[in-house]
Amino acid sequence: MSELVIREVTRDVWTFSKPFSRMGMPFGGRSTAIKLQNGGVWVLASTPLDDETRTKLNELGPVQYIIGADAVHHLFLTLAEFKTAYPHAKLIAPEDVIKRYDNKDLKFDGAWGLDAPDTKYGFEDEIKHCYFSGFINKDVAFLHEPSKSMIQADLLLNLPGTEQYSKSDTSGKVPIIGSLGPQSWLHPRFTWSMGMDKEAMKKAANTVDGWDFQRIIPCHGDVIEKDAKQAWKDAYKFFLN
Repeated sequence: MSELVIREVTRDVWTFSKPFSRMGMPFGGRSTAIKLQNGGVWVLASTPLDDETRTKLNELGPVQYIIGADAVHHLFLTLAEFKTAYPHAKLIAPEDVIKRYDNKDLKFDGAWGLDAPDTKYGFEDEIKHCYFSGFINKDVAFLHEPSKSMIQADLLLNLPGTEQYSKSDTSGKVPIIGSLGPQSWLHPRFTWSMGMDKEAMKKAANTVDGWDFQRIIPCHGDVIEKDAKQAWKDAYKFFLN
């Protein structure tokens, strides 16, 4: 039986959740797809492009944007398989992905960190983006303004990933501590430790704090549907003004 959970979180926003562990830690994995107002689809690609995922994406519409969320998720996902399946889609990721990616023939259409900060990729009428150059994994946060959904990869965790492990025989419970969410004592300290450039982190964290969002869709852990702004403030309290 497939372990993939496909869900419409809110109108035009779909998640693809499944188990994922790294070094024995059950992080859970999630891709997010947004149906744009022009009929196209924007995908933060963080899980494999299996048949179920491909079928749902094709139902939603033509994939126009394939987003690499940060500098490390490509290690567990072949971005090339998305680009091969959707050759006309723009492939955009942080610059470190391009530096580390084994397939040098893969063409990227944009790169946070290489492109000018005010570069427009074509989806900005609906989706804002903020590049965390000071974060160790070079993450990008996104805001889908119509649904007030903030989407990101490793900037904020909300473990255990109950939904991501809901169809699995294995547990999503975090070893020893049980959970790791934004309100925990550990998360803001984890966030601080991941900030390599504290001033750049402060600037980016405050930018996101100024966004109007009601939910947070993380790659790792459950979607935060309640008190999302407070969750961000709790996780980033050492960086916020």
